[in-house]
Amino acid sequence: MPTSLPAGWTLSASAFNLTPTVIEAERPATEIAASLIADGLATDIEVELGQLWRSFPQPTAVEAQAFRDDLTARGGRVSIVGGSIDDWAGPSRRRTDDERFDFLLPQLQTVAALGATGLRLPLGQAGPALLERLVPVLTELDIVLFEEAQGSGSPSNPAFAPAYDTLDRIGDPHVRLLVDISMLMPALPVTYLDLLDRSDLPRVLLRRLREDWADPATTGAVVEVLRSGEVPPSIHTLYMNLLVRFGRSRIDELDPVLHLLSAAHLKFWDLDDADDRVSQPVRDLGGALRRVEFTGTLCSEWGGQEWLDDDPIDATRAHLELAASALSAEERVPA
Repeated sequence: MPTSLPAGWTLSASAFNLTPTVIEAERPATEIAASLIADGLATDIEVELGQLWRSFPQPTAVEAQAFRDDLTARGGRVSIVGGSIDDWAGPSRRRTDDERFDFLLPQLQTVAALGATGLRLPLGQAGPALLERLVPVLTELDIVLFEEAQGSGSPSNPAFAPAYDTLDRIGDPHVRLLVDISMLMPALPVTYLDLLDRSDLPRVLLRRLREDWADPATTGAVVEVLRSGEVPPSIHTLYMNLLVRFGRSRIDELDPVLHLLSAAHLKFWDLDDADDRVSQPVRDLGGALRRVEFTGTLCSEWGGQEWLDDDPIDATRAHLELAASALSAEERVPA
């Protein structure tokens, strides 16, 4: 890989990319995750606690130490750990604030036992009260809680403004922002569009998705078709990506929150980059991060496994090469 990345930038890979292999269950999930290091893709990897151990959300210290020792022996480590808060104690009862804290605490302790940098949660899920309560715990464990913004969660989206404001107000190095470049998609993935084309969605919408994704008004058209009942049940879950997982923000919309940023996900769906729809968001982010002297991990994360049968290792290796090249490139000036 190129060696021209700025000092303090680490290109990593996510074990989430190997979910299809985990589902096959032919090897332990920890061994599958470690293959990213064993096969020479990365030295720093992200892992998902819920995938690694059936004991989630309370993995034992023995499990964590054994996995850490295995990665160390292979010359690698865990960077960031994907966690979660189950906000419901049953079908009709939300967990109390104390129960939410108790659900999260063993995950934080596991992150520390793994020697990882921190735990990742969705932006805004914890909420202000829990985040503030966690700061002393995070400080004692010397780990970071990352709130991840992705898809439609742009700083310019009023629904997410309070979550960004909370991070800014807390202003503690143990509570930081992680940005997923699914926010910055100039166009939809080619393979995703091809899949929708084979469905019974209205042709007018399909043409709009292919040609006018960057137009904010396209969201209205997506919602209108959803409400009309014209989305075939067979693609309903995939269709919801248009509203949740795919974003169309410009890189300058991130400027107000770059000072909060300590990690990024280089989300990719497929590798069809003939028009730079895969590499341009990586290149744009790299330019922005250079301007703020960013340090942290930039992690390859594959979302296209939802509809593609590609080999996860091959897809991740190819994307890491593409990402390294895009991050090393000189920033382009928009026309």
